[in-house]
Amino acid sequence: MSTPFTNRLSKETSPYLLQHAHNPVDWYPWGTEAFERARKEDKPVLVSIGYAACHWCHVMERESFENEATAAIMNEHFINIKIDREERPDLDHIYMDALQAISGSGGWPLNIFLTPDAKPFYGGTYFPPVRAYNRASWTETLVGVQQAWKERKHEVIAQAENLTAHMQTSNAFGAKSSDDPNLISLETLQKMAATILQQADTTWGGFGKAPKFPQSFTILFLLRHYHFTKEEIALRQALLSLDKMMQGGIYDQLGGGFARYSTDNEWLAPHFEKMLYDNALLIVAYAEAYQLTGKVVYLQVIEETMSFIKREMLSSDGGFYAALDADSEGVEGKFYTWAASEVDELLGEDADLFKKFYGVSQEGNWEHTNILWVQKPLEIFCAEQACSIDEFSDWLLRCKEKLMSSRSKRIRPLLDDKIILGWNALMNKACTKAYVVTRQSAYLELAIGNMEFLLRQFVDKDGHWHHVFKKEARHPAFLDDLAYLVDALLNLFEVTGDPKWLHQAIILTNHIVSNFSDPASPFFYYTHQGQTDVIVRKKEVYDGAVPSSNALMAKILHHLSLLLDKPDWGLHSRQMTEALGMAIVRYPGSFGNWACLLQEYFYGTAEISVVGKDFNILKNSILYNYIPYRLLLAAPAPDSKSPLLRGKDPGEKTGIWLCKNYACLPPVDTVEDLMSLIDNVK
Repeated sequence: MSTPFTNRLSKETSPYLLQHAHNPVDWYPWGTEAFERARKEDKPVLVSIGYAACHWCHVMERESFENEATAAIMNEHFINIKIDREERPDLDHIYMDALQAISGSGGWPLNIFLTPDAKPFYGGTYFPPVRAYNRASWTETLVGVQQAWKERKHEVIAQAENLTAHMQTSNAFGAKSSDDPNLISLETLQKMAATILQQADTTWGGFGKAPKFPQSFTILFLLRHYHFTKEEIALRQALLSLDKMMQGGIYDQLGGGFARYSTDNEWLAPHFEKMLYDNALLIVAYAEAYQLTGKVVYLQVIEETMSFIKREMLSSDGGFYAALDADSEGVEGKFYTWAASEVDELLGEDADLFKKFYGVSQEGNWEHTNILWVQKPLEIFCAEQACSIDEFSDWLLRCKEKLMSSRSKRIRPLLDDKIILGWNALMNKACTKAYVVTRQSAYLELAIGNMEFLLRQFVDKDGHWHHVFKKEARHPAFLDDLAYLVDALLNLFEVTGDPKWLHQAIILTNHIVSNFSDPASPFFYYTHQGQTDVIVRKKEVYDGAVPSSNALMAKILHHLSLLLDKPDWGLHSRQMTEALGMAIVRYPGSFGNWACLLQEYFYGTAEISVVGKDFNILKNSILYNYIPYRLLLAAPAPDSKSPLLRGKDPGEKTGIWLCKNYACLPPVDTVEDLMSLIDNVK
């Protein structure tokens, strides 16, 4: 389709930036060219940040950025930059912090105004084309900012300087460690569990009010808390959350996979975008829930979600794509929703029971259409209908296949086909977890193929790692990219026993320590020391949609200190955790991965070595058991180079050794005996 407008974004590879390549706005990508022009022409810079699967980003584009009159104002008075937040999360973090300091809230699209030296002074999220929702219109905002720049520039610059100084000061934390002796204690763990449970929705699962996010880290903490304490309330809330999500509209009942979040308390209506990272993190949570409870329905969710990932998110060369849009044909959720008449036509005499199970009605359950939503658990529904669970499940599968076949003919949501290193690492770990609980070798093969792709495409011959790949690798890798990759490598090493994955994890960890460390604190910077185009080198400690990169580094350093006998890395891990101190205890929902690390410190890490001819059989059996905090090495013979395998000779048998809290026990022969030891050794 021909268009009268083409801007500089047409040369980019990001699907989000390419969506804006034919706006009448004279967009620049982030770079020196835009800021040089801003300085030369003495104009403020507008930075607009979004992502391809963002519904309100699309709305603002249609309403404002495609409007020629609005674009004319932007082009005359501003230098305009578009950023894909998934390509440049470092810039997104910085300017989102600025927006939250300005307004107290944030979100996307993120529209922030900068001085020509990239310092922020004003911003907001979505602006309507005319005044609405108690928001100024976009044109009013543009005119107001332009007048302020023209008439009160010294005030604007002073505000930008103050805001930047505030951001730099707020980022300078962690120089001192906590001196609270109770940080790593049972009392602390109980307090965190109690705080989480106070925020729990005990009817619909999850935590807090709508909008509801999966919060998989919090669920993992509760699963593990129950494992160690046997407090039923923790297990009940974790499983309720998992059950309600997999029954809700946030879960694609036909095709598998989870949407980003629910707009209501009941998990019925999501924003329909599907992100790679959410699905990776939830696969891990359902895998642990299955190991703990043996509930087969969790395996079904894992397998359906893995099927979705392989079908819709996997590139031909082994990388995982970033996301699927919420919209198709300009309508949110259109690809996933159903009219009752469509179900009637496709299923005929089977339609009524299907509609009853999934809550499909003539008037619709969401915006005059229907989101498939399980009204009652399968076993309860079957009991009420006086039908066999197995027979009903087979019948339901046939019905779903008919709807899936019909859905496949619809116009699909946009695929964001860039491949992000960190998100791929999260999915790689999910593949190994799926393999462990399902014992389907295809999942492990997928993880190995993906890891080989990542190690081939994301690092250059000089050892420089990159963040995103589409046709070529671009942008320096961030701390989360590399921390997630080390974590995935250690998981792959544990499951396969192949030392090349451990070797690569060690190389990467040394690279992180050399290039991301802060001499003034134990925390790591988010950006590489050689990166020069950011006004602040941030340190990320909170969990957001993805794990805190510093929390993951603390866990990695702890585990590698035990695997490699490197006590300095173990000390570094403790210093990171203690520097946050009681903030973790007060806000466990924001520090879920740190909370799990405190849990691991208190209960100890089970260091398990398997040596002898049957090492592989025993290793796989141990992996299948629920041991939330463990290191597992297995080999046919002792290895003097490995601290955990050194001197462990079982003779003619295969021995299993358990070491914990700096003490090793005599070897046992069976996994049952090992599990008994783990349960009884404190």
